[in-house]
Amino acid sequence: MTEPAGAFGVYVHWPYCARICPYCDFNVYRDRGVDAARWSAALTRELEHWAALTPGRKLTSLYFGGGTPSLAPLQAIESVVSACARLWGFDDDPEITIEANPADAGRFAALRAAGANRLSLGVQSLDDAALAFLGRDHDAAAARAAIGAALASFPRVSADFIFARPGQTVDQWAEELGAALRTGLRHLSLYQLTIEDGTAFSRQVAKKRWAPADEDCCADLYEAAQEATAAAGLPAYEISNHAAPGEESRHNLLYWRQGDYVGAGPGAHGRLTLAGARRATETEKDPARYLALVERTGCGAVLDEALTVDQIFTERLAMGLRTLEGVPLSTAEWARIGSPLAQLSVDGLLTRRGDRLIATDDGRRLLNAVLADLLA
Repeated sequence: MTEPAGAFGVYVHWPYCARICPYCDFNVYRDRGVDAARWSAALTRELEHWAALTPGRKLTSLYFGGGTPSLAPLQAIESVVSACARLWGFDDDPEITIEANPADAGRFAALRAAGANRLSLGVQSLDDAALAFLGRDHDAAAARAAIGAALASFPRVSADFIFARPGQTVDQWAEELGAALRTGLRHLSLYQLTIEDGTAFSRQVAKKRWAPADEDCCADLYEAAQEATAAAGLPAYEISNHAAPGEESRHNLLYWRQGDYVGAGPGAHGRLTLAGARRATETEKDPARYLALVERTGCGAVLDEALTVDQIFTERLAMGLRTLEGVPLSTAEWARIGSPLAQLSVDGLLTRRGDRLIATDDGRRLLNAVLADLLA
């Protein structure tokens, strides 16, 4: 069977950080020194495994996430870019993104030279007290300097910010967003602070050291962000992501549009259409065990299974409804959700435009509840 054409990506997870942020529940570990040659060889070998299963595909995007991939040895970054070019080849205008922290601004030019053409910068705030609360290793001045360095080194730059911090007001958030927008950034990812199980923040909240922002406050801050970014020419195109036209993250759109992508590196997830079946893959999370597994078998996957029709449908809704473009549905799929959709439409949370199901502004903000009703 012919494999799907169109967008195709690779995600590479670099699991190490200089420190673990108190809100983070990603697959991350303290960086205590790594063997650059060993990591380069392992990542290349795993990519070779997946390339053998996906012949004839061209990469439209490559994304280095983490963790803090801006800490990775340049040899590892260069090896991955080179391997992707050799194994699949890039299309005429590939997006190659690397996540970075402001503290690594001195490496930005080298990361650009290693092959990345888009930087995703973990700013998180432009307020010193907020940065200290979030456990970041930079201050506001360093964040501003890093934004400038990123814009000088990369043709495309995005910055992450966290809102709904304890005590944060709409006026404070609007001022912070205004400062970010005045830097010339053309893509912002704005994430509401959530308390994830197993994090330092979850333990602090359990001990009542502080309380998360309430639902009304979160809604007000979210709406303020929509208004500020739209007024600056960076409207939302997904729940958390805002961009000037043409500056949208092509790799993330691949996820939200349910495209195919390889997941490599410790704890990486992938989705691939192989022999007519959509498959979910996941690699070993522990870095040492991951390296040993790849060196022994050529692949770090500990999960590789075909998704059921119901699982595929659930993922399509969960991912597609995050975006302003929504998700196209077949006649049978419209019939399947007909009853809950009617009430959710009356409630102003979902709407239909042609063959597309689209979440309204309120629907995207309340998406978890919307999905629970839609899939009940």
